[in-house]
Amino acid sequence: MLWIKAWHIVFMVTWFAGLFYLPRLFVYHAQTEDSTGSERFKIMERKLFFGIMTPGAVLTIAFGLWLWQGYGFSGGWLHAKLTLVALLVAYHVYCGKLLFDFKHDRNRHGHVFYRWLNELPVLLLAAVVILVVVKPF
Repeated sequence: MLWIKAWHIVFMVTWFAGLFYLPRLFVYHAQTEDSTGSERFKIMERKLFFGIMTPGAVLTIAFGLWLWQGYGFSGGWLHAKLTLVALLVAYHVYCGKLLFDFKHDRNRHGHVFYRWLNELPVLLLAAVVILVVVKPF
């Protein structure tokens, strides 16, 4: 099970790399005024979302379910962690919606919005790590 746990962590790091970077790309994209720059950001955002983030998310969840089968489902900390993972999945989907809006030149937010949006996965990551390591419940 240690190999499964290791792969779970590797793909979680991959997923979070994308969750941290995509909103940062949105910040820069929202500030872009030329079409060449906008098209470049669209390519970068698409490749990050579909090539790194989404496979990272799917494999994180898959290896997490595998761990669940091996270790069982017990403890309030795990229920809390799964709630946070559900929030992360919702955040991921929302980023996909924002990506779709940028793709079709329908962005409705300024760069400050994306700067704040970029902070949410940091808070969720801190909470998940604390739950997993400390197991307070």
